[in-house]
Amino acid sequence: MGTITISINDDIENRFRVLARKVYPEKKGYLGKAVTSAMQKWIDEIAQKKISENELKLLEKGFKMGKFKFKSRAELYER
Repeated sequence: MGTITISINDDIENRFRVLARKVYPEKKGYLGKAVTSAMQKWIDEIAQKKISENELKLLEKGFKMGKFKFKSRAELYER
């Protein structure tokens, strides 16, 4: 397990601690669980944003679906 020492705004820290106490039982490690959860959510959001951007680029680039083998729906179901 890693250790990170950071400096954050006092107001943000206090609000985070209050919320962490409400979500996790106030036992040893509750703050670590809350920070880990927040970091994981942030990582997931960034990853999803990258995936979305890549997919949009693919859509903009265009793609070929091949040729249609049938000229009409009726032809398709004539089997």
